[in-house]
Amino acid sequence: MTKTTVLISGASVAGPALAYFLHRDGYDVTVIERAPHLRDSGYAVDFRGQALGVLEEMGILAEVRTHDTKMRGTTLVDENGAEIKQLPSEAFAGELEVPKQELTRILHRITADNVAYVFDDSISALTQHESGVTVDFERGTTRDFDLVIGADGVYSKVRLLTFGPHADALRHLGLSGVGFSTPNYLGLDRSGLLQPTPNTAIYLFSLDAAAPLTVSLSFATASPALDRRDRQEQEQAVRAAFAGHAWEAPRLLEAMSEADDFYFGSSCQVHLDRWSHGRITLVGDAGYCAAPTSGMGTSQALIGAWTLARSLAEADGDFTTAFAAYEAELRPYVTENQAKGQQAATMFGGQATPVGSQGTTS
Repeated sequence: MTKTTVLISGASVAGPALAYFLHRDGYDVTVIERAPHLRDSGYAVDFRGQALGVLEEMGILAEVRTHDTKMRGTTLVDENGAEIKQLPSEAFAGELEVPKQELTRILHRITADNVAYVFDDSISALTQHESGVTVDFERGTTRDFDLVIGADGVYSKVRLLTFGPHADALRHLGLSGVGFSTPNYLGLDRSGLLQPTPNTAIYLFSLDAAAPLTVSLSFATASPALDRRDRQEQEQAVRAAFAGHAWEAPRLLEAMSEADDFYFGSSCQVHLDRWSHGRITLVGDAGYCAAPTSGMGTSQALIGAWTLARSLAEADGDFTTAFAAYEAELRPYVTENQAKGQQAATMFGGQATPVGSQGTTS
C-alpha cells in the first residue's frame, strides 16, 4: 500500500514533533529547513500543562528533564536597580525549562532515522491540484506531495504562498527588542533581573554563575518594520529607546554593539480566519503564534503537532475532515494563549494593533 507523502516546512519544534507522530502513524514524511544545519541557538524554552504529556507520549520527557535549567526566580527592580519583589521561577520558566538547542537536538535525533531531512533549502512555489501539491524548491527538484504543512514560524513561507502577505496575518503587540549575551558580570546564578518602565524593559538572566549573561532589551514600537532593517538601524533604535536610562542600561548598550549573537525581533501574533486551504495547513507559530510574551510558544507548538496528527489518524487520512477537527479543537486553546500574550505585552509597554495595521512586513 502506498504511503501518504507529507512535506513539513520547518525543523524547529513543531515540525519534528509532527514528523514523529506522522511517521508513527504510517506517513512518508520529509522535513525541509532553510537553515544549513540544525539550529543551535535560541533562548531557553518552557513547558506547561498538556505539553508535558506530549513529551511523555514521545518517550522523551525523562531525557528532557535532565536538561532542566532549574531557574530559581526573577527579581523585579525599580529604575535604580533596587529590589521591588521576587517573582517565582514559574513566571518565566513554566513547569519545566530547558535550553532550546537541547530540545531541537532530541527531536531531531528521535526522527532522523525515519524522516527525510533536507537542510539549506526552501519552498519557492506551491501548486495544488486534485491529487496533491506540486512543490518547487529554491535548490531542489520539483516534487509532488499529498499534503504540505507549514511549521516555519511567524514569517512562514508556506503561509505567505498559500494565505497571502504577512501583513494580513500579523498583529503587532507594540513591542520590539534585542537579545544577546555578554559576560556574566553580575554573577547571576540560575536567576534573573527584570526592570520594567512604561515603555521599556530590561530582562537579564543566566543559567548558572559560569554561564554568559543573557540580555533582553525591549521597547514600545508602532510596527515590526525594524525587523527588516539592518543591524545598525536596529541598534540606533534601541539606543534611542534607552537614552537617559540609569542602572545597567549604559553598560548593556555598550555590550550590545560588541555581541556576536545579536538578535532583533518584534512581538507579533498570527491571526487567521482559517488554518488550512485544501491540502495545505499550518502548525505552531506559522498558524497561530501567541507571541513570546505569552510564555506558551513551545507548549502550543507541541500540542498543535500532537492534535493535528491525532486528527488525521482519527479521520483515517481524510485531510478535509482532519484539518477541520484540528482547528475546532485547538482554536479555543490558542485564543486563550493569545489573550495572555497581549496582556503580558502591555506590562512592557506594548499595545496590540488591528490586523493589517502593522506596517510593511512582507
